[in-house]
Order: sequence, then C-alpha cells, then structure tokens
Amino acid sequence: MSAKNEVVLVLNSGSSSLKFQIYRMAGEETLLAKGLVERIGLKEPVFNMKRQDGRSIEESPQIHDHLDAIKLVSAKLTDPDIGVLASLSEVTVIGHRVVHGGETFHDAAVVTDEVIKAIQDCIPLAPLHNPPNLTGIEACRAAFPGVPNVAVFDTAFHHSMPPSSYLYAIPYEYYKDYGIRKYGFHGTSHKYVAEATAKYLRHDLSNLRLITCHLGNGSSITAIDRGKVVDTSMGMTPLPGLIMGTRCGDIDPAVVLYLMRQGMSVEDINKLLNKKSGLLGVAGIGSGDMRDVIEAEEKGNEQASRALCMFVQRLISYIGSYYTILHGAHALVFTGGIGENSSYIRARVVKKLAELGCQLDETKNQVSGKPAIVSDDRSTLKAIVMPTNEELMIARDTVRVLREARS
Repeated sequence: MSAKNEVVLVLNSGSSSLKFQIYRMAGEETLLAKGLVERIGLKEPVFNMKRQDGRSIEESPQIHDHLDAIKLVSAKLTDPDIGVLASLSEVTVIGHRVVHGGETFHDAAVVTDEVIKAIQDCIPLAPLHNPPNLTGIEACRAAFPGVPNVAVFDTAFHHSMPPSSYLYAIPYEYYKDYGIRKYGFHGTSHKYVAEATAKYLRHDLSNLRLITCHLGNGSSITAIDRGKVVDTSMGMTPLPGLIMGTRCGDIDPAVVLYLMRQGMSVEDINKLLNKKSGLLGVAGIGSGDMRDVIEAEEKGNEQASRALCMFVQRLISYIGSYYTILHGAHALVFTGGIGENSSYIRARVVKKLAELGCQLDETKNQVSGKPAIVSDDRSTLKAIVMPTNEELMIARDTVRVLREARS
C-alpha cells in the first residue's frame, strides 16, 4: 500500500448514528470530508456532510439500518457534485472506533472473524457501545467487499498500566474469572494529545512525563510516563473518576447498596449514576453542559457554584496524585470540549497548582481550540492546551496496523 494511495474512511457507529471522516494519509494527512447520519431506523433520519473546502449538504433520506447508512455515505463520497472521491476503489482501508477491547486487545487489530468474536465477547463490558460498533463493521464488510477493516479500541492505549493501577482490591479470582479490573477509556484521545504535545514541545515522547486531561461531557485524566500509561481515572466502565456532565465519577460503592435497600432497581440506579448525576445533578439547572453551569454561577446560582467547585477539586486531586506517581511531570495537558475552550475552568485549575510549579499566564490563557502554553515562563510544570483529534489518531493507527499485518 503506497503512501499516495492511502485513503482511510473512519467510522464511529452508535446505536442510531454513524459519524464518518475520510482522510488522505499521504504527506499532510488531509481531511477530505466529514459527516454524520442520525436517527438511523427512526423517523426523520438526517444526513449531513461537509467537505474540506467548506461545501456542505444536508438531507433527510430514508435510512432503515446501518447498511443503508453506509451505502448513503458511499454514494455521497463519490457524488459528481458534492463527492470527494472519483471511485470507492480509492478507499484502501476502513478504521472503526470500538469502545471496549477487554484484555484481548492491546492495540488496534485488522478485523477477522476471530476479532469479531473477541469483540462480541467484550459486549458484557460495554453493552451499549460494542454492539453498534460491531454493526458498523459488519455493514462495511458487506458494502466494501475486499476492503480491509481495522478496529481501534478506546481501551488499548491504557494496557501499559501496571497491576497496581488496574486491579481492584476485591478477591483476585473476580479478576481472573470475570475480567473485573480498570480498563480506562478515551485512550485514542489521550494517545493523540500525548504525541501532539511532544511534537509541539519539540521533545521525544519517550523523554516526557505528561498528565493529560480530556475534559468534556465525559472526562478522564491519564498519567503518561514516556509514552506509556501509568494510571487513568476511568475504570471497568466510563463511570468512575472525574465529575462529568451527567456521570457521578468516584463514589462510595456502598451508596449503590444503600439505594437498593431503599427500593431502587439496578436499572434505576444505573440511570441515576450515568444520566442524572455529575454537573447536571449537583447544579440543578436542568443541564450538565459546562457552559450553562458557568453561566448560572455568574448569575449567582449557589448550586451551580458548588458544582464547579466540586469539578475543579476532583480534577486537582487527580493531578496531584498523578504528579506524585510520575515523580513530577513536564506538562499538564488540557483537551476535549471543556479543556480546549474554557479558559475559566483552566484558570481555576492552574491557579491551584503553584505548589507543583505551575503558574497561570492570564493573557496566554485567553485561547480557544488551538495549541498553546498557558502557564507563564517561570513554570517548571507547563500547562498546555492541545486540541484532540481522535479520528485522525484512528486513521493513523489503522494505516500502521494494516502495514504491520502486510509486512
């Protein structure tokens, strides 16, 4: 597969949605187009696509399943008016986001029947995500016969964690028999920003100790020592760790037992902790969006202020812990929707880190959505904003793994 022919279709399949991006990987790794199919199999489905040059299209076609969605994407990518490919034969490989790879997958993998079986075996660990991820893979195998597919796992990057980080303090046989352990998530994002930060600082990643903060509706923080994950905040599921938009983050597990004794069902508790907690639950304003919570605080809402204090304190606690585990760090990296765009949250966090050698530069911190050092020149621990690009990381891993498989 020569460099000039590497065209990668990247897919993220949800239960009723399909996000796609298509890259030409030669030279500058050019994004040709991206889009989204929503409400697959539901009433009034929506398709939209935007090309690199800004031209876009939005339609409301009939889409019954993911195979229909893939066929529609294929048709639009090659459409004489709006398309970006002369022929589907230009697509050399398809990369798929797969949420959970369990203990089986420590890296991306070329899809085979055996790989599909292993992903199916991980469904109990990610019952909401792995099934639609598999549906997207199967649809592509039908729509693009002969084109290789690669599965890229959210959990893979975290497999360098030592047992002291990933094991839970419950009887060991529960790990051996059921795979109960910390897996971590957002791995593709943490990997991308770690590599991008090393490039931005003009250092080799193998010489850096980084604390990467992926802050969005879902949030996680990871300690990375010379390119290897030492610890991360999410666990067997994406629920623990930092306070998130609607997820509770770390909580006394006995709270669950208490709620069950009060008559709540497992399903109700699951919904409470995943969908009704976090910023949404504490702020009490009907939204878990950080922008709405900040706006409510500015208007004097005490619950919103309390929610922000909790969010910042939990994040600082993890930063301090990971700084110690790493024996110091070169950079604290902010990414994700909040990390990249909220100068207010970054300021509140960095102003608490003077003891770690990190001082905020108020002027530099007025940045949004682009790489920047926001700490001052005195700081021994740099605070950096680094936009993530999970789709590009998936494309890179897809090309790399396919090359390795063919070599």
